[in-house]
Amino acid sequence: MSEATRQLARQIFSEAMAATTVEGACTRHLRVQNNKLQAANLTYDLAAFTGIQIISIGKAGATLFDAVRPLLPAEIPIRSIISAPSPPQRLTPKDLYFPGGHPLPNAASIAAATAALHLLSTATNKTLVLFLISGGASAMFEQPTNPNLTLEDLINLNRQLVASGASIREINTVRKHLSAVKGGRLATAAPTATKLNLFISDVPSDALDALASGPTLPDPTTTEQALAILHQHLPTTLLPPLTETPKPGHPAFHNANHLVLLDNAALLEAAKQSAERLGFNVTIDNTCDDQDYEQAATYLLNRSAQLSREHKRSCLLSGGEVTVRLPAISGNGGRNQQLTLFAAQHLTNTALLSAGSDGIDGNSLAAGAVADETTWPRARRQGLDPTDSLTHFDAGTLFDSLGDTILTGPSGNNLRDIRILLTDAET
Repeated sequence: MSEATRQLARQIFSEAMAATTVEGACTRHLRVQNNKLQAANLTYDLAAFTGIQIISIGKAGATLFDAVRPLLPAEIPIRSIISAPSPPQRLTPKDLYFPGGHPLPNAASIAAATAALHLLSTATNKTLVLFLISGGASAMFEQPTNPNLTLEDLINLNRQLVASGASIREINTVRKHLSAVKGGRLATAAPTATKLNLFISDVPSDALDALASGPTLPDPTTTEQALAILHQHLPTTLLPPLTETPKPGHPAFHNANHLVLLDNAALLEAAKQSAERLGFNVTIDNTCDDQDYEQAATYLLNRSAQLSREHKRSCLLSGGEVTVRLPAISGNGGRNQQLTLFAAQHLTNTALLSAGSDGIDGNSLAAGAVADETTWPRARRQGLDPTDSLTHFDAGTLFDSLGDTILTGPSGNNLRDIRILLTDAET
């Protein structure tokens, strides 16, 4: 396997990211004309409202706000709350920005939720509320239902959940039942307002209530399910009583709609088109979504080997996320680099790239990494021990040394992870 195939994997990832920007999605799906907001097949007569409120939260919080805010007419009063890793470029004195924390909440996460709840309490049946929601908001936007639950308590719980090996759906089920802004409760804060949810989704298409822990959607999960998850993954954790969330049929959801602007399927489709332009026969297989990283890597290697027997130039694309169970002390990296390094020891005539569309993999500065059958030998020639890197979850340090990390910086987007496996018999 040549370096050229690793570069082709990088090219496919880069082109897929460029084709699925937040700005491009808003341009395709949103339009304001003749004082009417058109959101796909939904139409809102802005003349019917005396004010607009915007709550934009998550890793795409700033880019979503910057794309949506200029569409709205200046003559309607607009108030906004934004919680995102970096501030929007189009802030006005009527917009409040909070640098919410991720993957763990911080004081700004609490302040953002407090400000949003206060703003929503002023909404009436003449208010249009635009909820701009993206992945990462579970940590960046939080207020516990129990006033005795401190920020330190929240941080410790989130740290344990993220490291426990629980899936993101399971983690968010627990979060919903401890939060005053998750599991539909943010929608109930403005019960009579007209609500439009615009989503940049980092969850499976059938689990939108898990996006940002579902702050504006009816919650199908229960306290019993949350307790079962805690008993499975964190049996010794002591928590205050969990509270039930609003369910389908709650009046706050009657005058509400949602539109998914971008999701993982869009990212995979863009990657498919890129790979096909390069002459690869492409298969999309999301079977390993939410699997343990070793199990997922093994599945993908076997599936890729099967495809390579059928096509000289094959590309296997896999979306979603894998799980890891972190040791008490871990090194530099994240789930994408861990999976890539584990798989690299078994690669034959195949390049594998695994990366997060948010541009951040775990505690590293990279989005992910790319590897092939030369990865482990090259590492050993540099005096590195791949086995030790795997054991200590320090794959990021190894890939940094090899020059095989995927460095994009925070993308202002969040469409879950993508894995690209290329086999090219012609190289």
